[in-house]
Amino acid sequence: MQLSVAAGTDVGRIRAGNEDSLYADADRERGLFIVADGMGGHAAGEVASEMAVQIVARDLTDVRDLSQTDAGTRMAEALKAANRAIYERTIQEAEKQGMGTTASCLLVGQGRYIIGHIGDSRVYLLRDGVFRQITKDHSYVQEQVDAGFLTPEQARYHPYSNVITRCVGANAAVEADVLTGEIRNGDLFLVASDGLTGMVEDPQLRRILESKQTPGRIVDSMITEANRRGGLDNITAIVVQVINVLSGNTGEQATVGRG
Repeated sequence: MQLSVAAGTDVGRIRAGNEDSLYADADRERGLFIVADGMGGHAAGEVASEMAVQIVARDLTDVRDLSQTDAGTRMAEALKAANRAIYERTIQEAEKQGMGTTASCLLVGQGRYIIGHIGDSRVYLLRDGVFRQITKDHSYVQEQVDAGFLTPEQARYHPYSNVITRCVGANAAVEADVLTGEIRNGDLFLVASDGLTGMVEDPQLRRILESKQTPGRIVDSMITEANRRGGLDNITAIVVQVINVLSGNTGEQATVGRG
């Protein structure tokens, strides 16, 4: 498998600190990419997002073959382990009460992808000119859209658009969405926090992804555009370009860069 990857995070133009965390690692067999957007104030959000990224990455270290039937289960269990650890810390440390984080995790290898998702960070896929959001937000406005009470456009500008209904660490237990599919040559994945997707609408994200730039320049362009539009939140993006999907190891490589 040959990938080209870039990742970047930015504090934005309003926030004093960055509560987003990311993880991007790839080799010839598989790649793991995580974006977590923390909440809680007093640096607690930063703690929660960093814990989630570290625990999920640790627990998925030995998941090398995505064709195994338990690979999706391992993704769900890794997110549950992160939830337990963060929740226990909120009980033990008074200043950490109320902290939590989103988590969107993309695992690729053996011609497949597995996504684990909690919250409103997102995973998108651009394939053959079709750009789609793979994950569904766990948010108040998404529930209103699903129920037919809001249009997607109304939801975008709703005063409660940042209210999430599921996160890592807020409760003793949480269920993750686990999604699977195949990867193809030319696929472009975007994993992003809502500091990007809340500022830059999907058509513009698509235009940037289709710009034929390197993943590093794409990440830089997305962060710049989010800041140009106000930069109201921390901005994090990982772009994963699938250059070649091979069944064997000959000639396989992966490159990871920072935006």
